[in-house]
Amino acid sequence: MLDYGSGNLRSVERALERAGAEVTVTSDARAAVEAEGLVVPGVGAFAACAGGLREVGGAEIVDRRLRDGRPVLGVCVGLQVLFERGVEHGVTADGLGRWRGQVERLKADVLPHMGWNTVRVPAGSRLFAGLDPETRFYFVHSYAVRTWEPDGTGGAGPLVTWGHHGEDFVAAVEDGPLWATQFHPEKSADAGAVLLRNWLRELR
Repeated sequence: MLDYGSGNLRSVERALERAGAEVTVTSDARAAVEAEGLVVPGVGAFAACAGGLREVGGAEIVDRRLRDGRPVLGVCVGLQVLFERGVEHGVTADGLGRWRGQVERLKADVLPHMGWNTVRVPAGSRLFAGLDPETRFYFVHSYAVRTWEPDGTGGAGPLVTWGHHGEDFVAAVEDGPLWATQFHPEKSADAGAVLLRNWLRELR
């Protein structure tokens, strides 16, 4: 698990261990690149998380892992920073740019979006394998990616799971070895444990 100064590391670590993983928390680039799987957590402001990632060479770590087909899992703001940019309180910050799109404040009567909610999972998802369509996951966020922008290659593209709170938002993405969730698997009880075990099966 990548330690870049942001994220609820201990709760994610415990959830991964319960799912059967042997977990090392590190900010060392070589260890992060060579691990069987890498989790990129994130809690708080987009700009702070993006800045913390830059300080530990996060973009290069993720790029090198993906070039080698090594799995990466982003969680919460760890999903958001994979997009091109985030806008919070009038401040625009660059993300890692793995996917096109912008993180913005949700248009909803009640924010933050906090608590249990269902998601709309696309056919063929491996991340959500074995889970009922009515399964609920735990969310805590006020900002999200509200539209998905295709990369323009014309291919099948990533599998995008959607949530809804006031409006639709990206709840999860599966893109080759790069997966990410807006919700917190580590706070999602049995459903989160199933999801983490599904991700762990991708490691080699």
